[in-house]
Amino acid sequence: MLFNSFEFLLFFPIVTLIFFLLPHKWRWLHLLIASCIFYMAFIPVYILILIFTIIIDYYAGIFIEEAEGKRRKWWLGASLVANVGILVVFKYYNFFISNINESFGLQQTTPLPLLNIILPIGLSFHTFQAMSYTIEVYRGKEKAERHFGIYSLYVLFYPQLVAGPIERPQNLLFQFHTEQKWDTQRVYEGLKLMLWGLFKKVVIADRLSLYVDQVYGAPQDWPGANIIVASVLFAIQIYCDFSGYSDMAIGSAKVMGFKLMTNFNRPYFARNIQEFWKRWHISLSTWFRDYLYISLGGNRVSNVRRYLNVAIVFLVSGFWHGANWTFIIWGAVHAVLITGYTFYKEYINKSHKSTWLGNMWSLALTFGVVVIAWVFFRASSASEAFYMIGQMFQADFGNFTLNPKADDAQFGNTSALIALFMIGLLFVNERYQDVLQTRLNNKPYLDVAFNTMILFFIIAFGVFQRVSFIYFQF
Repeated sequence: MLFNSFEFLLFFPIVTLIFFLLPHKWRWLHLLIASCIFYMAFIPVYILILIFTIIIDYYAGIFIEEAEGKRRKWWLGASLVANVGILVVFKYYNFFISNINESFGLQQTTPLPLLNIILPIGLSFHTFQAMSYTIEVYRGKEKAERHFGIYSLYVLFYPQLVAGPIERPQNLLFQFHTEQKWDTQRVYEGLKLMLWGLFKKVVIADRLSLYVDQVYGAPQDWPGANIIVASVLFAIQIYCDFSGYSDMAIGSAKVMGFKLMTNFNRPYFARNIQEFWKRWHISLSTWFRDYLYISLGGNRVSNVRRYLNVAIVFLVSGFWHGANWTFIIWGAVHAVLITGYTFYKEYINKSHKSTWLGNMWSLALTFGVVVIAWVFFRASSASEAFYMIGQMFQADFGNFTLNPKADDAQFGNTSALIALFMIGLLFVNERYQDVLQTRLNNKPYLDVAFNTMILFFIIAFGVFQRVSFIYFQF
């Protein structure tokens, strides 16, 4: 079920209303059933995969807590193998087999068979959330959850089930045991966040996709200037699409009294690539830091090994995003960028002095390299990505037109003007977020007026074509 669908417009208020009407002791069951319905709206049979991993991880957590010595590692290993195994089969099996067939020239002789299966939606997200539970129990930072229904809800909780934020058990499990009271102000704040997330998704992201999809669908038909524009717009699109989902997830949970972690913090205002990754997809970045980087030795090793650990994390992060060489290259690009910046900061520019002009240059440079890296993320193949980047560096904006081929019915001048205005509104709201929020909080009528305007923009300019969220494919 998509947050930007009519079904969710009915689903959310009904589920929330029943939640507050029910006694606390039955709310977990209500949310669990609602979450199952939410997930089964995509491909119903795939709920069995979640049930399988839930059963394994539930008992693994208990056995880890009760076991001693090496047996604790065995139970943790069983849990991780089950979770990673499912991820490998559904997400990576065809990638590996296709590359083996191609590398050994088996396509024309006896190719290894591929699986004709569809990737379960949000598989990487709820797999990582489930893994964090058994790891935290193993580390002694979380008690094993004895209530099977509550643990199931931890994995299946519908607001963040298919695209995060990827929660930790100590941040979320206890909240399901705590009775949530109705709080009008909190409900209002949650609804505002959902509204803003929907605005970013249907007014900005889905409108920009009309142009981005055209250019990336046939890059050979477009000059370099248009490829640059499309790539910049894709950077904005993917941010609005993914952070819009996170806003709606966090907002819908907040309405019911649950607090989910912040997933984005104005990443395109980062002044270096390291800061960008502290602001972008925070729940995933911190997951890799806590469970992979630290396990590899973290900062407790030599500088060469530390750089290698960072590179491994970003290569794995790229592969996490998708079974395609484009994602691996995207991860490798960021590995080079962040290790290069770390070396620069530690050995070349140790003073870290900055000026206003220097900050602006750093912000523009960071955004520029992130946009170039996004080309690999969005392109359909590595060769296509390299071709597009080559065209970008040969671009001539002297004769730039929105569509050099013909009049474009999908993304013409009107769509472009609407998109530019809405992007401007997004920029102002995020750049001056703290000041604006303080003033709106102090003057409730302005707050109501602002959110009424956002609602009007959604109704008037939203693209309602049941466009899925980009990160659902991961």
